[in-house]
Amino acid sequence: MKRNSLPLCCFSLWWVFAATILRGVELAQGKYAQMLFSELFGDYSNALRPVEDTDKALNVTLQITLSQIKDMDERNQILTAYLWIRQSWYDAYLKWDKNKYDGLDSIRIPSNLVWRPDIVLYNKADDDFSEPVNTNVVLRHDGKITWDTPAITKSSCVVDVSYFPFDHQQCNLTFGSWTYNGNQVDIINALDSGDLSDFIEDVEWEIHGMPAVKNIITYGCCSEPYPDITFTLILKRKSSFYIFNLLLPCILISFLAPLGFYLPADSGEKVSLGVTILLALTVFQLMVAESMPPSENVPLIGKYYIATMTMITASTALTIIIMNIHHCGSEAQSVPQWARVVILDYMSKIFFVYDVGENCISPQRVKAQKHKLRKDFKYQKNQERYEGASTQLSRNRNNDSDLKKKLNGHLKTSNGIQCENDKNAVNCCSCYKALINNIEYIANCIRDHKENCAKAAEWKKVAKVMDRFFMWIFFIMVFFMSVLIIGKAIYH
Repeated sequence: MKRNSLPLCCFSLWWVFAATILRGVELAQGKYAQMLFSELFGDYSNALRPVEDTDKALNVTLQITLSQIKDMDERNQILTAYLWIRQSWYDAYLKWDKNKYDGLDSIRIPSNLVWRPDIVLYNKADDDFSEPVNTNVVLRHDGKITWDTPAITKSSCVVDVSYFPFDHQQCNLTFGSWTYNGNQVDIINALDSGDLSDFIEDVEWEIHGMPAVKNIITYGCCSEPYPDITFTLILKRKSSFYIFNLLLPCILISFLAPLGFYLPADSGEKVSLGVTILLALTVFQLMVAESMPPSENVPLIGKYYIATMTMITASTALTIIIMNIHHCGSEAQSVPQWARVVILDYMSKIFFVYDVGENCISPQRVKAQKHKLRKDFKYQKNQERYEGASTQLSRNRNNDSDLKKKLNGHLKTSNGIQCENDKNAVNCCSCYKALINNIEYIANCIRDHKENCAKAAEWKKVAKVMDRFFMWIFFIMVFFMSVLIIGKAIYH
């Protein structure tokens, strides 16, 4: 037991000794840090540019890290982003020999104690002009100061929504000194682009790069050059949300519009269907217009809505015209010969428009049924003739025997009844003439009624053929318009 406890005791003693040494080192470094701070900032002023030669420019290295895109306001054209801004420069008055201070390499102090470059975001679109966050700076023994600050920036961004929701955007973030010109403070790119390694993925936008370019601009107010660094944020919109919520419903609704031509004219729902579809598209159009900037560039989906609404308006107008053709009655003129040939003879076969019951059976079966009806009609007619002839022969035989019996009596009374028979004959003839006139009148009425019904049926068939014709025309238009718009948006 003693042998096993001896190494454990040695290890514990060594651990206590090491902790004591480290604690002493920390206390020593804290002591030297206090001495260093007192010596450095005893007569230091953060109001002046920290250079030994005022004719030389102070180089400030700038690096931007994009952490998150908080919002893209297309209507107001403002990009809200969360950035980490790193600035580094050399202060000629904040140097020390680290060997004199027990190897103290760097210290961290509040940033308001040292001179800071007034680098701001030129295209800032925020009403709040507050100062940067007062975070600590890292001061090294050679005078290099590194200042990391988080910032939520609102910058103006020219948004081009011509291909919304398949659009790409380029938003610029321009940083530069507000008061120092290029001869006093020069800005240098730390990297060729913004740092995207810590970017939090956004639900709406994809980042395709953030190149950085240094510009030297001479403004009209001053003759000195003013350098700045412009970071161009290249964004691509994730269009899945807008496809399923704005584009796909519009396509489905637009395919309903040609089906209005397929509705029967007697249903009374043809015009109401077109008006309902037009109102639905108007609602979607207003939803898109509320989120888009009021500019001359109409978004692609807005153009699609307008084209679809125009097409539905035209289809509703054509439906009204075709319904007037459908309800042409007996007062209308007959179908013109050219319309009878073009529409009733050719187009009806192309678009499979038949009369009532005609499309349920094939043409061969129709011919067979017509031939059978003709044979049945001839057989029935011959049978009636045969039966009529046999009946007439039997009647003639009976009449011959009766005629012989009545002939003698007729001769005896013929002289007294002759005048009376003449009067009855005249009355019978007048009755027959009135009956014949009534029958002819009834026959003419039935004939006129059939002609009017046939005329109305022809106009109804013309309207039905035109409905099918425009239905396929509008189906093709909707299909090609949808393919054209989507193809143009994807491959622009």
